[in-house]
Amino acid sequence: MWDLIEERVKKCGEYITETGCTVRKCAEAMGTSKSTVHKDVTERLPMIDPDLAERVRRVLELNLSQRHLRGGESTRLKYERRSEKGGRTAQ
Repeated sequence: MWDLIEERVKKCGEYITETGCTVRKCAEAMGTSKSTVHKDVTERLPMIDPDLAERVRRVLELNLSQRHLRGGESTRLKYERRSEKGGRTAQ
């Protein structure tokens, strides 16, 4: 069983570094919860592969620094879609 966990941890770490995705997107792609992915890459991965863990940490820090920008963009797009459909923008 530990081999399966170790394989999942490495797979998540590699996926995050290759795609630059968020923990949430990785969890969606791997079919696990974001809590599991977060624990895998922050607690388990440094014990299994410290070099990969460092690369993942840099990606996660970048994602964290850009979080407010992505959230603002999502909100802007949401209201644009509503106005295109003729929907109400505020209630």
